[in-house]
Amino acid sequence: MKIAVLGGGPAGLYFAISMKLRGADHEVTVFERNKPDDTFGWGVVLSDETLDNLAENDPVSAASIREHFAYWDDIAVIHKGMRTVSTGHGFCGIGRMRLLLLLQERARELGVDLRFSSEVDDPRPLMAEYDMVLAADGLNSKSRAAFPEVFKPDIDVRKCKFVWLGTHQKFDDAFTFIFEKTPHGWVWAHAYQFDPDTATFIVECSQETYDGFGFADMTKEESIAACEAIFKDHLGGHRLMSNASHIRGSAWISFPRVLCERWSHENLALMGDAAASAHFSIGSGTKLALESAIALADYLHSEPTLDGAFAKYEDARRLEVLRLQSAARNSLEWFEEVERYLDLDPVQFNYSLLTRSQRISHENLRLRDPEWLAGAEGWFQRQAGAGSNVSRPPMFAPYQLRGLRLKNRVVVSPMAQYKAVDGCPTDWHFVHYCERAKGGAGLVHIEMTCVSPEGRITPGCTGFYKPEHETAWKRIVDFVHAETEAKICAQIGHSGPKGSTQLGWEEMDAPLSDGNWPLLAASPVSWSDRNQIPKEMDRADMDRVREEFVSSAMMAERCGFDMLELHFAHGYLLSSFISPLTNKRTDEYGGSLRNRMRYPLEIFDAVRAVWPDDKPISVRISANDWVGDDGITPADAVEIARMLQTAGVDICDVSAGQTSKRARPVYGRMFQTPFSDRIRNETGMATMAVGNIYEPDHVNSVLMAGRADLVCLARPHLADPYWTLHAAARLRDKGVAWPDPYLPGRDQLYRLSERAEQMTGKV
Repeated sequence: MKIAVLGGGPAGLYFAISMKLRGADHEVTVFERNKPDDTFGWGVVLSDETLDNLAENDPVSAASIREHFAYWDDIAVIHKGMRTVSTGHGFCGIGRMRLLLLLQERARELGVDLRFSSEVDDPRPLMAEYDMVLAADGLNSKSRAAFPEVFKPDIDVRKCKFVWLGTHQKFDDAFTFIFEKTPHGWVWAHAYQFDPDTATFIVECSQETYDGFGFADMTKEESIAACEAIFKDHLGGHRLMSNASHIRGSAWISFPRVLCERWSHENLALMGDAAASAHFSIGSGTKLALESAIALADYLHSEPTLDGAFAKYEDARRLEVLRLQSAARNSLEWFEEVERYLDLDPVQFNYSLLTRSQRISHENLRLRDPEWLAGAEGWFQRQAGAGSNVSRPPMFAPYQLRGLRLKNRVVVSPMAQYKAVDGCPTDWHFVHYCERAKGGAGLVHIEMTCVSPEGRITPGCTGFYKPEHETAWKRIVDFVHAETEAKICAQIGHSGPKGSTQLGWEEMDAPLSDGNWPLLAASPVSWSDRNQIPKEMDRADMDRVREEFVSSAMMAERCGFDMLELHFAHGYLLSSFISPLTNKRTDEYGGSLRNRMRYPLEIFDAVRAVWPDDKPISVRISANDWVGDDGITPADAVEIARMLQTAGVDICDVSAGQTSKRARPVYGRMFQTPFSDRIRNETGMATMAVGNIYEPDHVNSVLMAGRADLVCLARPHLADPYWTLHAAARLRDKGVAWPDPYLPGRDQLYRLSERAEQMTGKV
């Protein structure tokens, strides 16, 4: 096969090597626009796993690369004058120039034709001349640009500015992050050794800080001098250096996240940054390139056609690329918003940094550095008031809200059961809620319980509007208080435009086949074309519903509930006022966000006035309508939280979506936690995180990183009422209380759990 490779970086060179290893008769030519010893980066990072893959593919080049690696196991974080070190991370670095020279040497040995100072502006002539063309020509790929309608690149230029520098200062004991506060804002560095004499030193900051310094108007020398002044306490008198001689000005850039819809066209394939880029903060760009080179070379020899090889290549590598890009996105977004976290205690800040990409979890940190994590857990417990000698996972830390003290941070989310009769909870509800209270959670929410018959979502929804409702709920609350250590929260709400619909296991949000009741909303906007158009509430309606909320809150207090939550989310009545998608009013309750919040806050004020001072009230919000700027955005959610905080709401239960049929949510593990994180760390308001949280690891990571104060789990508690007790057994934590009749079962569970760990070598 006659092959042209465009780009002599790691991807192009390693693909050429891999092809020659699989067929010495392949004619492979590499076209590189720069000279052999030109390079515009400093060091690159690879993992042990990637090195093993290289050794399996080509032991010769892998051995020469290993000889030049700098290894380190620690991560150091310098923040607020404190240096915090954790171990067990396993990195290795090599100079980019050294790596290229080693790959060039190996390619020549195998007979690859290397043509330097050879610019290829258009791949089409080579596509006609060669059997195959590989475009590994970088972030600004001219090959990709030649066929934009085919590759359909999505290029997202990110917020922060950074400059890639080097230094002879030693950072050979740890991958080091340094955060410095300046008069213009925070500036931080990513520093790591890559040869005995030189370290990479990437300097990064926000656009605002960049503008404040005036970096855009500086020469390269002036910019470097400014960075040396910022980090003088960490450079030991050494200079910072740039090797970007080809760039005019200060050499600062913004990172472009690239993802192409397709990676091949006819006999042309994209690889490396030309196809997809991963942010430098997770150090995986070179890893992706080298492993993609191996994969494509394999498929070109296993598949009978070029089209078949390209298809296999895309299918195999796209998932891995997307996985790493997701981690890279999490990481870069953390750095983009790092000023949100810089007031955290250094222990919590360090934990937040280490877990920013979600690739490292709480228990993974325990495997890497059990001593450091135990210290961090002890710090968390002390902050929670558990005592100075307590070291337990964060989920088992107590939590105080007003006069309410929870034994742990696990919350059973509100989950509609659709089993009520005329709004009255039944034996189903008694068993359901009491079992979950026995299961170890610190707080149990009941389902959204409606303030009136017309405020129900479905005929099976519970209510707080008849004497028999009070009797039934009090029976449940009394059992929870008498037989468990759990506290119980009443969530109250009104369905608004989403009412009069079928039971959840029938057709969700669809109107009843008969017996529908009239609906109310902020504006006459129906949930869907099939649903009723609700009546726009007038002042009399608003007064009546407000009093229904007050009456329901008073009933919840008489039942003995420990906490109250108002439902302002998910497209129900009060949500219909908040979202601009459903509030089209032109009076004082429509228009601006402050106006749209006016009626929900009236409800809160009225309820707070009758709810006991020593009992907290939370509010559940939809922090994102998932329709872009047309609806509520995460930035709006911060302002909503500020208003709630000012009004006296104790904690914000941060959900998202379910406000419009137009919504296009982005699902994933802990997918709504970033909204809680942002609200908590920008406003200082306590939050509850919800949304696809299902592992103890998730709960502990969210809490330890300061992304929420309480963590709500829904479906896991449907599948396992004893989720918290079982989680404690998995974590070998024996501080949780089991019901006395169940103690033999507890003892057996711990024995089995410990035996299983011993058999798998974890102990």
